[in-house]
Amino acid sequence: MRAIVSDPRLSLDAASLVDVDDPWQVGGHTFSSRLLVGTGRYATVAQARRAIDESGAELVTVALRRVDLTANAPSVLDAVDLDRHTLLPNTAGCYTAEDAIRTAHLAREAGMGNLLKLEVIGCAKTLYPDNEETLRAAGRLAEAGFVVFAYCGDDVVVCRRLEDAGVAAVMPLAAPIGSGLGIRNPHNLRLILEEVSVPVIVDAGVGTASDAAIALELGCTAVLMNSAIAAADDPIAMARAMRFAVQAGRLAARAGRMPRKRYATASSPLDGLLV
Repeated sequence: MRAIVSDPRLSLDAASLVDVDDPWQVGGHTFSSRLLVGTGRYATVAQARRAIDESGAELVTVALRRVDLTANAPSVLDAVDLDRHTLLPNTAGCYTAEDAIRTAHLAREAGMGNLLKLEVIGCAKTLYPDNEETLRAAGRLAEAGFVVFAYCGDDVVVCRRLEDAGVAAVMPLAAPIGSGLGIRNPHNLRLILEEVSVPVIVDAGVGTASDAAIALELGCTAVLMNSAIAAADDPIAMARAMRFAVQAGRLAARAGRMPRKRYATASSPLDGLLV
């Protein structure tokens, strides 16, 4: 994979591969790329910046509690080109609605805007969301003018209630954060897609390109990932693979897959066979 990435004959402009004819909207914003990426776990800020560029992502999430906005030293924010990318601050590390709300307001006062990925964790071991606290925070943040992307369990009832609370997008997990286990319950994602009208963005648990493709093939609006790229042996190559996978999955969803059948069906016509 490293040879492929370094081969100038195969070097492509990330922007040229974005499906510009298939944009999606959320909270008054329009995006072309259906891949969202994070900024954590990279070996260096330079590596993170290059991986983000290769991914073609437009929305980049940053954990607010990992950023010292007053420091002069390099930070994860240096990996984000604000002329090309839109920041999606997140409340990772918050365990109560009050903590998440306070963190969100501090970020907005620091000039990071109204877009917000809401995370309220309920279990330190699994990093599963606390759906009750998430619902509490979501309603208050939506009322305060935030465009809330809510990380939540793959629970159709919770997603429906989050939509009722005013979130701009629901982000059901595919598997525990950083696990790389892939999409464990596609059936639940299908139910969520049937029941909510806001964008559905798969968040957490993606491990490789096929997982990202499946998320889009199911009909999800987009997919967010961090560890799947940053923890790969070659993050730059994996970032490119994820970009291709998301585009392929979305194209497949639009094309419509063939029906599943229990038995074989010949692909060649049987009429006029020579005997």
